[in-house]
Amino acid sequence: MEQNVATLSESAAPLTAPPGLRANILSPMETLAQSISTIAPTTTPTMTIPLVFVLAGNGTWLAYLFATATILLIALCISRFARYTSCSGSLYTYATSGLPPAVSGIAAWALLLAYIATGASVTGGFLHYANVFLLSISGKTAPTALLALLCVGVSTFIAYRDVQVSARLMLWIEAISVALISIVLALLLWRNGLHIDHAQLHLQHVTPSAVRLGVVLSLFSFVGFESATTLGAEAIHPLRTIPRAVIQSAIFTGAFFILCAYLETFGMHTAHQNLGESTAPMRTLATLAGVNILGPFIDFGALVSMFACTLACITAAARVLMRMGHNGLVHNSLGTAHHKNATPSSAVLVTGLLTALPVCVLALRGVAGTDIYGWMGSLAVYGFITTYGLAAIALPIYLKRNHTLTKAPLLISIAASAAMLLALAGTLYPVPDRPYNWLPYVYLAYILSGMAWFAITTRRNQTI
Repeated sequence: MEQNVATLSESAAPLTAPPGLRANILSPMETLAQSISTIAPTTTPTMTIPLVFVLAGNGTWLAYLFATATILLIALCISRFARYTSCSGSLYTYATSGLPPAVSGIAAWALLLAYIATGASVTGGFLHYANVFLLSISGKTAPTALLALLCVGVSTFIAYRDVQVSARLMLWIEAISVALISIVLALLLWRNGLHIDHAQLHLQHVTPSAVRLGVVLSLFSFVGFESATTLGAEAIHPLRTIPRAVIQSAIFTGAFFILCAYLETFGMHTAHQNLGESTAPMRTLATLAGVNILGPFIDFGALVSMFACTLACITAAARVLMRMGHNGLVHNSLGTAHHKNATPSSAVLVTGLLTALPVCVLALRGVAGTDIYGWMGSLAVYGFITTYGLAAIALPIYLKRNHTLTKAPLLISIAASAAMLLALAGTLYPVPDRPYNWLPYVYLAYILSGMAWFAITTRRNQTI
């Protein structure tokens, strides 16, 4: 088996070095930081868990348990690919390894949209928490469009200059933010005792359909966990560090989210408040835990975490776009790196612009940051479901071509593909309220445009 892995690694070697990127500079912790920061674990306790609670109620923890199991299936598929090949194209290149070019083109456009829409989503969260924080310390708020330009502009500048600085900054931001939330939850348990919340464990007033809808929304908490795979050309020992980063990020964040979902629901029950209606739940829990002073710090941590996630998304999206430029899916100028910074500079600028544009337009139209977070996040989920599903389907095909297919990866592939189909069905039925009911059509129009562009570029290349 080791010989087969070595053979596959050598055959994939041409994918590992897009022109201009600085090789072997990111440590295992910096590589892990890319995935952790794209997940933005601080964002889930502060914004996503309350939204899941609206759907699943006392079954919120169960929704996150099922979502964690689903993500682990996808992580096992992705990590198996990452053991054999490293590149900057992430799931797009994995799909290319096992599927026809037209289908892999769909994966490319879907993944690009997924990262950009996630970046726009968390920028919306940044707007919300920036004004929550400013209101608490000064009694005033700032123009949301200006805040959006600040968040995306600074993120784009850092991603443009140095990927190593970017990775280290993201790591420290998330570590501090998660530590603050963990302190509040630990103090909450210490002050209130290790009581069992019977309403949650007995799933009072919870229906199977409510949990199912909660699982679909919970998946958004994990999207981007695979983004370490976009650093295949820059990570040290990528065939070892990237698979570990993918699995570690899924396990760590899954356990953290399940714990947060249970304790947040328990704490808000104790405080006689509705978690689904809270604009800053961790501040309420900090007060209940007797550490009021940590409330503003957690709000600030959530704010900075969303900035870090925006940075991580632009970093990942730019490398996918660079690979697309290298493969001829977009203009070849996007497939080159900056001669001095060794970053995909042109792709970074384009992805930064595409991230800022929808947020600024919606903000200028008076849309709240929480709505931008929900709308753009839901759009991103379609892109991730598509690419996760295609990667799961491509895995056994790729392994069979290289004579390494066994029963275990085949079963994992089938289970992961089925999970993605169920997740997709959950986004479509029951039909959601406006504007969420329009998002599938927006996504379909986008994918069809990408397929049309693929057909045009393919025909053009054949005639040259």
